[in-house]
Amino acid sequence: MTVTSVALAAYVIAGLLFVLSLAGLSAQESARRGTVLGMLGMGLAVVATIALALDRSERPWPVTAGLILLVLVVGAAVGSWRARRVEMTQMPELIALLHSFVGLSAVLVGYASFLAEPVGPAGADTVHRVEVFLGVLIGAVTFTGSVVAFGKLSGRLPSAPLTLPGRHALNLLALVASAGLLVWFVAADDTGTAVLPLVLMTVVALALGWHLVAAIGGGDMPVVVSMLNSYSGWAAAAAGFTLGNDLLIITGALVGASGAILSYLMCKAMNRSFWSVVLGGFGAGAAGGPSGGGTAEAGEVHETSPDEVAALLTAARSVVVVPGYGMAVAKAQHPVADLAERLRARGVTVRFGVHPVAGRLPGHMNVLLAEARVPYDVVLEMDEVNPDLPGTDVVLVIGANDTVNPAAQDDPTSPIAGMPVIEAWKARDVVVFKRSLATGYAGVQNPLFFRENTRMLFGDAREQVDKIVQAL
Repeated sequence: MTVTSVALAAYVIAGLLFVLSLAGLSAQESARRGTVLGMLGMGLAVVATIALALDRSERPWPVTAGLILLVLVVGAAVGSWRARRVEMTQMPELIALLHSFVGLSAVLVGYASFLAEPVGPAGADTVHRVEVFLGVLIGAVTFTGSVVAFGKLSGRLPSAPLTLPGRHALNLLALVASAGLLVWFVAADDTGTAVLPLVLMTVVALALGWHLVAAIGGGDMPVVVSMLNSYSGWAAAAAGFTLGNDLLIITGALVGASGAILSYLMCKAMNRSFWSVVLGGFGAGAAGGPSGGGTAEAGEVHETSPDEVAALLTAARSVVVVPGYGMAVAKAQHPVADLAERLRARGVTVRFGVHPVAGRLPGHMNVLLAEARVPYDVVLEMDEVNPDLPGTDVVLVIGANDTVNPAAQDDPTSPIAGMPVIEAWKARDVVVFKRSLATGYAGVQNPLFFRENTRMLFGDAREQVDKIVQAL
């Protein structure tokens, strides 16, 4: 058997492992197995690719092996360093940044593939040129879009959407210009002539990616991260076509399709049009800034203390915990899990209600709760927990804001109007853990804070939960 045939067989096995990995990641109970299968598949793919590179290289074997080893060592060192240092609260922006690497690699692969091969007469290599053009286009959009998403998620850029006059027309103009440049690129007879439309398209695509994500408000950033995940998959698939690598095509298609499906499901859960999110249709008020009242108060708040919350919990028969990004920031998942376990030991029914877009990444809260060893069977989705809230004694809202905002149902003028939320206010008592009355990431004020049955517990969530545990 030749090296090529063995490598192709390894690619088939790796592709199957990737499919099984995605299947495993669809449920919390099997997520660890899915992750391990994905790691095995990627390891097998890397080994097969290295074997192919060594077999096909025109350089001396030690030179090729040395270059590959250098790249592996540098990549592994940087990846290990970041993986050890990154906090769970930084995971969304890290993933957005990793998506940018995929986009940038697709751009570089496209240019390298085109410049490395002699250009024939117009029409002689049309298919290859279209592959290169589309790969660079998708990669460039993914690159700058992911960089902007990283900036918004990390706080380096404002979360408010950028609303340029005629922004949709600008996006359409960029796509039309790209189509015209594709015709020019395919029709060019020599490399010098063909490079110009490719470079111009790259500039247009970079600007388009930047504008598409900059025009999207903070409330929809979880969908944006999922959408960019899909873009990175299609960019990888395009690079696979350019390189003639079957596994890259398969993997890219899997990531692209799964990311698109996840984005659609998240939009459905938020009662949003997928295309309105992609085109930046959320989060801007009349003045173009965050809407929903900013940080202005909307009534009188009722402040409470850890001792009073402990008394409420002692008298309760059922408790629902609604986690949000603030819980991740405070690193309060372990004390919260401890509190839940103590209450369950007292005979209190305790469940967790997780909104589909809680946190800033799909599944963000589920990962935090799993890390704290909260049993999977008490972690419920929004649709499962909402019907039980009217009969719930106490709801603890820990760091959530937009996902428990009653304005989504009560205020048709609110930017989040129509978005399904966890109806925490229907419980007998609500305790909201927050540092201040500041608005959430969507920039929308929350009337829940001022309701009669709501008590505000200000301060660091981790410290306050510890005090409640001590009081119990």
